[in-house]
Amino acid sequence: MKIAMIGQKGIPTLFGGIERHVEELSCNLAKRENYQVFVYARPYYTPKRIKKYRKVNVIHLPSLRTKHLDAVSHTFLASWHAIFKLKAEVVHYHGIGPALCIWIPKLFSPRTKVIFTFHCRDYFHQKWSGFARFSLKLGEFVGCYLADEVIPVSSEIQAYVERKYNRRANFIPHGVVQEKYVPAKIIKQWSLAQGNYLLVVSRLIKHKGIHYLIDAFKKIKTDKKLVIVGPCFYTQSYEQKLKEMSEKDDRIIFLGAQQGKALKELYSNAYFFINPSEQEGLPFTVLEAASFGIALLLSDIAIHQKMFGKLPFLFRNKSIRDLKEKMEFLLENRQLVSKTSREFKNYAKENYNWNRVVDRTILRYA
Repeated sequence: MKIAMIGQKGIPTLFGGIERHVEELSCNLAKRENYQVFVYARPYYTPKRIKKYRKVNVIHLPSLRTKHLDAVSHTFLASWHAIFKLKAEVVHYHGIGPALCIWIPKLFSPRTKVIFTFHCRDYFHQKWSGFARFSLKLGEFVGCYLADEVIPVSSEIQAYVERKYNRRANFIPHGVVQEKYVPAKIIKQWSLAQGNYLLVVSRLIKHKGIHYLIDAFKKIKTDKKLVIVGPCFYTQSYEQKLKEMSEKDDRIIFLGAQQGKALKELYSNAYFFINPSEQEGLPFTVLEAASFGIALLLSDIAIHQKMFGKLPFLFRNKSIRDLKEKMEFLLENRQLVSKTSREFKNYAKENYNWNRVVDRTILRYA
């Protein structure tokens, strides 16, 4: 079976939850017999020399690299390529923006199976203009009405799709790789060591709530550092604001995008992980943190309350005061942090397994 993945920036992952999802899904599919997987990549994200990655074929197509045209231009070209050049039997779209192009295979290749994975309701993100939000809502509409199968990554999104569009949706979450502890070596260059810092891994976009975290952390008396990992994405002004907020506190460190061994070291040695986001689909970085056995402090948005049962430590969304108090509580209770860290790792292993994710996805391809 020939499967085309469309909507991601590329693989291997540099940043982005959709990219991580597509990479792991594609690579796990490609390991199985009778599955040829093709991932479309954008030139600024995946080097052109990479033609194959972990048995997955990488197809490079151009995009108009602007905030509003990057995804749709690349998806448009990939959709035509997938049905006329590649002649894929399954075209799998990821995200509500790329879903805007689902009409192409449905109209010009009606025998092709079209899958739409609904990752997040992106139009709530503050970085988008009014027209962009309209386009994202239109993409959601097209995806939910035209796709042969809709796969929400959370039960919250599943309920939304079934309620609003009156159609069946098959909830399949992300999986997560079970990681082993990686001792601190590379991260020593930033004066980081096991347990001497708090960690957040996120793109620097306003709805991710990093400004709440910085404000709260600056009010805490601790010798631990706050390490912020992740790039901006067409949000340079927000990144600059965060750095200006932090410039008088040398405990706050911005490391930009990290990957590979450096990122594994950062996860492995953090005291606890924080995600202050205002809105999420199913946050990949939270799952990754849990897979390394790190305690989680999360905003109390709906998905955070569901994804690990009663395990996470929660603070009121957007509340700087409550976030400060919860961080202070965890800083003062090391034994509790250590105990729950192991519980998070076990929960991730049992509930977010890539083999089961692939098995369930294959059923949707049939």
